[in-house]
Amino acid sequence: MPLAGYPISPITVQGLQRKITAQNLLMPFRVAKGLRESIQLIQQFDADVVVGTGGFVALPILLAARYLVRPIVIQEQNAFMGLTNRLASRFADSIHLAFEEARPKRVKGSVHMNGNPVRADLGNASKSEGRTFFDLDRADKIILVFGGSLGSLALNEAMATLVSGLLAISGLGVIWQTGDRYFDSYSESVQKHPRLKMHKYIDRMDLAQAAADLAVCRSGASTCAELMLTGTPSIMVPSPNVAEDHQTKNARSIEKQGACEVLPEDQLMAELLDRVKNLIETTGRLSAMSQKALQLARPHAADRIAEDVLMIAEVQPR
Repeated sequence: MPLAGYPISPITVQGLQRKITAQNLLMPFRVAKGLRESIQLIQQFDADVVVGTGGFVALPILLAARYLVRPIVIQEQNAFMGLTNRLASRFADSIHLAFEEARPKRVKGSVHMNGNPVRADLGNASKSEGRTFFDLDRADKIILVFGGSLGSLALNEAMATLVSGLLAISGLGVIWQTGDRYFDSYSESVQKHPRLKMHKYIDRMDLAQAAADLAVCRSGASTCAELMLTGTPSIMVPSPNVAEDHQTKNARSIEKQGACEVLPEDQLMAELLDRVKNLIETTGRLSAMSQKALQLARPHAADRIAEDVLMIAEVQPR
């Protein structure tokens, strides 16, 4: 954020441990300190609107905004509303959602289904441009495997075992992002192949998704939004190590609409190869999934949320 020209103002905050621990005994004192800091921050900045995007770090700021009677906007990225946003939804003036499943039952303000903001240029790349960029022009189909910038151990282990089987599929190209921490070990242990492009990190994810006929990935909120925008069919492997299993809820919501298949992590090694073969070989399946994904896309999410924030700032008195 500082590199983009926006300062960061730290406050004291602590997440709730969901079991009995000594650390939770300190929580009331840290929350009180964080509230004081948040009140001072809002007053110093003289905020007309306070926007919360979830996570426990947002709660003191939102509570301070309520105490100071400043308008509040919250945005929930996942199909399951997190604890902070569930609490804030009861007094927020405006709520923005990316999944209908996250709609709260008790709300004070208006609710908008606007999706998650994504990079504006993500949908501009062409398939031919992406194939050329990754040197896979001659591939019949391309799969893109990634687990976020840091990488996913489960996805990497499955790929190390199954990549030879994937490359045995006639004309299939593979773009595999390992993540920084795993690249050295897998690049040394996996045999090189002209249709295998292994990367530590992919800066041009717009070109990677444009080139891909199928993605194998996690189901975080940003990933889901990007795949819908680019119309990329996917096999989603939700991370089991996230709060309230929200990645599974994200993936199931998209699967219900026909834009992806969900593959639980404990079935990854046994089923991934067959799933890929089935999707590639079933005529029209990937095309149908792509159309469903595009129908779910909300390319103007950032504009819609920003417009609402500005409107509230202009018309709502403190």
